[in-house]
Amino acid sequence: MWSGPRNLSTAMMYAFAQRSDCAAIDEPLYAAYLASTGLEHPMREEILAAQPQDPEKVIERLMGPIPDGKPHFYQKHMTQHMLPEVPRDWMADVVNVFLIRHPARVIASYGAKRENPTLDDIGFWQQAELFAQVGGVVIDSHDIRENPEAMLRALCAAIDLPFDPAMLSWPTGGQPCDGVWAPHWYEAVWKSTGFAGREGPLPDVPEHLRGVMTAAMPHYETLAEQALKPA
Repeated sequence: MWSGPRNLSTAMMYAFAQRSDCAAIDEPLYAAYLASTGLEHPMREEILAAQPQDPEKVIERLMGPIPDGKPHFYQKHMTQHMLPEVPRDWMADVVNVFLIRHPARVIASYGAKRENPTLDDIGFWQQAELFAQVGGVVIDSHDIRENPEAMLRALCAAIDLPFDPAMLSWPTGGQPCDGVWAPHWYEAVWKSTGFAGREGPLPDVPEHLRGVMTAAMPHYETLAEQALKPA
Protein backbone atom coordinates (compact mmCIF):
# COMPACT_ATOMS: atom_id res chain seq x y z
CA MET A 1 0.00 0.00 0.00
CA TRP A 2 1.68 3.17 -1.25
CA SER A 3 0.55 6.48 0.18
CA GLY A 4 1.80 9.78 1.49
CA PRO A 5 1.49 10.86 5.13
CA ARG A 6 -1.82 11.80 6.79
CA ASN A 7 -3.70 9.76 4.24
CA LEU A 8 -5.81 7.20 6.15
CA SER A 9 -2.82 4.89 5.81
CA THR A 10 -2.72 3.82 9.46
CA ALA A 11 -6.44 3.07 9.56
CA MET A 12 -6.04 0.95 6.42
CA MET A 13 -3.15 -0.92 8.04
CA TYR A 14 -5.28 -1.55 11.12
CA ALA A 15 -8.11 -2.82 8.90
CA PHE A 16 -5.92 -5.40 7.19
CA ALA A 17 -4.20 -6.32 10.46
CA GLN A 18 -7.56 -7.51 11.81
CA ARG A 19 -7.63 -10.28 9.22
CA SER A 20 -6.52 -13.64 10.60
CA ASP A 21 -4.79 -14.39 7.29
CA CYS A 22 -2.72 -11.20 7.12
CA ALA A 23 0.50 -9.96 8.74
CA ALA A 24 1.15 -6.21 8.68
CA ILE A 25 4.23 -4.00 8.82
CA ASP A 26 4.42 -0.23 9.34
CA GLU A 27 6.65 1.93 7.10
CA PRO A 28 9.63 -0.44 7.02
CA LEU A 29 11.78 1.99 4.99
CA TYR A 30 11.40 4.92 7.41
CA ALA A 31 14.78 4.51 9.13
CA ALA A 32 16.55 4.06 5.78
CA TYR A 33 14.89 7.27 4.58
CA LEU A 34 15.95 9.27 7.62
CA ALA A 35 19.48 7.88 7.54
CA SER A 36 19.91 8.79 3.87
CA THR A 37 18.32 12.25 3.96
CA GLY A 38 19.45 13.38 7.40
CA LEU A 39 16.01 14.91 7.96
CA GLU A 40 14.99 15.83 11.49
CA HIS A 41 11.69 14.08 12.13
CA PRO A 42 9.95 13.59 15.48
CA MET A 43 11.48 10.57 17.30
CA ARG A 44 14.30 10.37 14.74
CA GLU A 45 16.77 8.56 16.99
CA GLU A 46 14.19 6.01 18.13
CA ILE A 47 13.26 5.27 14.52
CA LEU A 48 16.89 4.86 13.44
CA ALA A 49 17.43 2.41 16.30
CA ALA A 50 14.25 0.43 15.62
CA GLN A 51 14.72 -0.49 11.93
CA PRO A 52 17.48 -1.51 9.53
CA GLN A 53 18.94 1.53 7.77
CA ASP A 54 20.04 -0.40 4.68
CA PRO A 55 17.13 -0.49 2.20
CA GLU A 56 18.37 -3.72 0.62
CA LYS A 57 18.13 -5.47 3.99
CA VAL A 58 14.64 -4.09 4.43
CA ILE A 59 13.54 -5.38 1.04
CA GLU A 60 15.07 -8.76 1.74
CA ARG A 61 12.86 -8.96 4.81
CA LEU A 62 9.79 -7.78 2.90
CA MET A 63 10.25 -10.43 0.24
CA GLY A 64 11.21 -13.20 2.66
CA PRO A 65 8.95 -15.45 4.72
CA ILE A 66 5.77 -13.71 5.85
CA PRO A 67 5.67 -13.17 9.64
CA ASP A 68 3.75 -15.70 11.72
CA GLY A 69 3.33 -17.98 8.72
CA LYS A 70 0.43 -15.91 7.36
CA PRO A 71 -0.50 -16.23 3.66
CA HIS A 72 -0.70 -12.45 3.08
CA PHE A 73 1.58 -9.57 4.05
CA TYR A 74 0.21 -6.02 4.23
CA GLN A 75 3.04 -3.53 3.84
CA LYS A 76 2.27 0.11 4.64
CA HIS A 77 4.74 2.26 2.67
CA MET A 78 5.24 6.00 2.36
CA THR A 79 6.07 6.95 -1.22
CA GLN A 80 8.58 9.62 -0.15
CA HIS A 81 10.64 6.87 1.48
CA MET A 82 11.40 5.44 -1.99
CA LEU A 83 14.53 7.49 -2.59
CA PRO A 84 16.40 7.02 -5.89
CA GLU A 85 18.89 4.60 -4.32
CA VAL A 86 16.15 2.24 -3.08
CA PRO A 87 15.80 -0.77 -5.41
CA ARG A 88 12.42 -1.08 -7.11
CA ASP A 89 12.62 -4.34 -9.02
CA TRP A 90 10.89 -6.19 -6.16
CA MET A 91 7.75 -4.14 -6.76
CA ALA A 92 7.02 -6.26 -9.82
CA ASP A 93 6.53 -9.26 -7.54
CA VAL A 94 3.94 -7.77 -5.18
CA VAL A 95 0.41 -6.39 -5.53
CA ASN A 96 0.66 -2.60 -5.54
CA VAL A 97 -2.19 -0.41 -4.27
CA PHE A 98 -2.00 3.39 -4.25
CA LEU A 99 -3.92 5.18 -1.51
CA ILE A 100 -4.58 8.81 -2.45
CA ARG A 101 -6.06 11.84 -0.67
CA HIS A 102 -6.74 15.42 -1.76
CA PRO A 103 -3.63 17.56 -1.17
CA ALA A 104 -5.57 20.18 0.83
CA ARG A 105 -6.54 17.56 3.40
CA VAL A 106 -3.02 16.09 3.54
CA ILE A 107 -1.35 19.48 3.96
CA ALA A 108 -3.77 20.61 6.67
CA SER A 109 -3.33 17.38 8.64
CA TYR A 110 0.45 17.13 8.19
CA GLY A 111 0.95 20.79 9.02
CA ALA A 112 -0.73 20.27 12.39
CA LYS A 113 1.99 17.75 13.30
CA ARG A 114 5.02 19.10 11.49
CA GLU A 115 5.16 22.69 10.30
CA ASN A 116 5.81 23.81 6.74
CA PRO A 117 5.78 20.53 4.80
CA THR A 118 7.41 20.65 1.37
CA LEU A 119 6.27 18.88 -1.79
CA ASP A 120 8.93 16.22 -1.18
CA ASP A 121 7.56 15.59 2.33
CA ILE A 122 4.02 14.69 1.29
CA GLY A 123 4.77 12.11 -1.38
CA PHE A 124 2.50 13.11 -4.29
CA TRP A 125 5.03 13.25 -7.11
CA GLN A 126 6.71 10.10 -5.82
CA GLN A 127 3.37 8.31 -5.76
CA ALA A 128 2.60 9.27 -9.34
CA GLU A 129 6.09 8.22 -10.40
CA LEU A 130 5.76 4.79 -8.78
CA PHE A 131 2.33 4.27 -10.32
CA ALA A 132 3.71 5.14 -13.75
CA GLN A 133 6.43 2.54 -13.27
CA VAL A 134 4.47 -0.42 -11.92
CA GLY A 135 0.76 0.35 -12.20
CA GLY A 136 -1.70 -1.14 -9.77
CA VAL A 137 -4.95 -0.33 -8.02
CA VAL A 138 -5.81 3.23 -6.93
CA ILE A 139 -8.18 3.93 -4.05
CA ASP A 140 -9.15 7.33 -2.63
CA SER A 141 -9.36 7.80 1.14
CA HIS A 142 -12.37 10.08 0.65
CA ASP A 143 -14.31 7.21 -0.91
CA ILE A 144 -13.29 4.83 1.88
CA ARG A 145 -14.60 7.18 4.55
CA GLU A 146 -17.77 7.72 2.52
CA ASN A 147 -18.54 3.99 2.47
CA PRO A 148 -15.90 1.80 4.16
CA GLU A 149 -17.50 -1.56 3.53
CA ALA A 150 -18.28 -0.96 -0.14
CA MET A 151 -14.79 0.33 -0.85
CA LEU A 152 -13.01 -2.41 1.08
CA ARG A 153 -15.11 -4.98 -0.75
CA ALA A 154 -14.16 -3.38 -4.06
CA LEU A 155 -10.50 -3.29 -3.10
CA CYS A 156 -10.47 -6.91 -2.00
CA ALA A 157 -12.13 -7.94 -5.26
CA ALA A 158 -9.59 -5.93 -7.26
CA ILE A 159 -6.64 -7.66 -5.59
CA ASP A 160 -8.25 -11.13 -5.54
CA LEU A 161 -8.63 -11.32 -1.78
CA PRO A 162 -11.87 -12.40 -0.08
CA PHE A 163 -13.50 -9.61 1.91
CA ASP A 164 -13.42 -10.08 5.68
CA PRO A 165 -15.89 -8.09 7.84
CA ALA A 166 -13.24 -7.97 10.57
CA MET A 167 -11.57 -5.23 8.50
CA LEU A 168 -14.27 -2.74 9.48
CA SER A 169 -13.31 -2.35 13.14
CA TRP A 170 -10.41 -2.66 15.57
CA PRO A 171 -9.83 -2.24 19.31
CA THR A 172 -8.80 1.13 20.68
CA GLY A 173 -5.19 1.80 21.54
CA GLY A 174 -2.00 0.89 19.77
CA GLN A 175 -1.73 -2.20 17.56
CA PRO A 176 1.09 -4.76 17.43
CA CYS A 177 2.00 -3.61 13.91
CA ASP A 178 2.60 0.01 14.96
CA GLY A 179 5.96 1.58 14.26
CA VAL A 180 7.95 3.07 17.13
CA TRP A 181 6.83 6.57 16.01
CA ALA A 182 3.17 5.80 16.70
CA PRO A 183 2.91 7.83 19.95
CA HIS A 184 3.65 11.02 18.02
CA TRP A 185 1.51 10.45 14.92
CA TYR A 186 -1.30 8.00 15.75
CA GLU A 187 -3.20 9.67 18.61
CA ALA A 188 -6.44 10.00 16.65
CA VAL A 189 -6.46 6.48 15.23
CA TRP A 190 -5.63 5.03 18.66
CA LYS A 191 -8.89 6.53 19.91
CA SER A 192 -10.88 5.04 17.04
CA THR A 193 -12.58 1.69 16.62
CA GLY A 194 -13.13 1.99 12.88
CA PHE A 195 -13.03 4.36 9.95
CA ALA A 196 -14.10 7.94 10.65
CA GLY A 197 -17.26 9.19 8.99
CA ARG A 198 -17.47 11.06 5.71
CA GLU A 199 -15.24 14.08 5.26
CA GLY A 200 -16.53 17.63 5.29
CA PRO A 201 -15.58 20.47 2.93
CA LEU A 202 -11.96 20.87 1.93
CA PRO A 203 -9.97 22.75 4.57
CA ASP A 204 -8.38 26.11 3.91
CA VAL A 205 -4.68 25.82 3.15
CA PRO A 206 -2.49 28.56 4.67
CA GLU A 207 -1.19 31.07 2.17
CA HIS A 208 2.43 29.97 2.60
CA LEU A 209 1.51 26.36 1.71
CA ARG A 210 -0.73 27.01 -1.29
CA GLY A 211 2.19 26.65 -3.67
CA VAL A 212 2.81 23.16 -2.29
CA MET A 213 -0.84 22.27 -2.87
CA THR A 214 -0.77 23.67 -6.41
CA ALA A 215 2.30 21.58 -7.21
CA ALA A 216 0.75 18.44 -5.74
CA MET A 217 -2.63 18.70 -7.48
CA PRO A 218 -1.62 17.42 -10.96
CA HIS A 219 -0.13 14.27 -9.43
CA TYR A 220 -3.23 13.68 -7.33
CA GLU A 221 -5.53 14.29 -10.29
CA THR A 222 -3.60 11.86 -12.49
CA LEU A 223 -4.15 9.08 -10.00
CA ALA A 224 -7.70 10.13 -9.12
CA GLU A 225 -8.71 9.41 -12.73
CA GLN A 226 -7.81 5.77 -12.08
CA ALA A 227 -9.49 5.50 -8.67
CA LEU A 228 -11.47 2.38 -7.85
CA LYS A 229 -15.22 2.71 -7.41
CA PRO A 230 -17.62 0.33 -5.63
CA ALA A 231 -19.41 -2.21 -7.80
